[in-house]
Amino acid sequence: MSLVFRWQRLESFSALELHRIIQAREAVFVVEQRCPYQETDDMDPRAWHLSVLFNGEFAAYARVVDPGARYKQPSIGRVMTLLNFRNLKIGRRLMEECIRFTELKFPGCGIKIGAQAHLQAFYGSLGFEPVGEPYDEDGIPHIDMVKEPVNAA
Repeated sequence: MSLVFRWQRLESFSALELHRIIQAREAVFVVEQRCPYQETDDMDPRAWHLSVLFNGEFAAYARVVDPGARYKQPSIGRVMTLLNFRNLKIGRRLMEECIRFTELKFPGCGIKIGAQAHLQAFYGSLGFEPVGEPYDEDGIPHIDMVKEPVNAA
């Protein structure tokens, strides 16, 4: 499987690259999940964006929001694989790359996510632990989860 991971800040995207990302995020988070909400938000300018290409085609995406923007810790969000690529199990590789990048870029900070509740076991398998109680976000059950800093005792 030929995966290419490409990290960028918002200001470095071409108009066509940005269009592709917005279109994909809306397809998954708004249309597919039937969740009408303002998908592009004020976190985008304060994030690192990961585009994943499979054999040259845009297949998956996630973003890492800077510490202090949403949570005290950096956070991983908007994790998605386009429908045509889901059978390839890219999601684990996507998250492993996000964790690697975040721990390198923001050492000793840990990572916080607002996970869709049905994915709690998946994120748990990557080292995230639930914190707090489940909550509703735009009609979808979520739970906050934290991955402790790698240098924590």
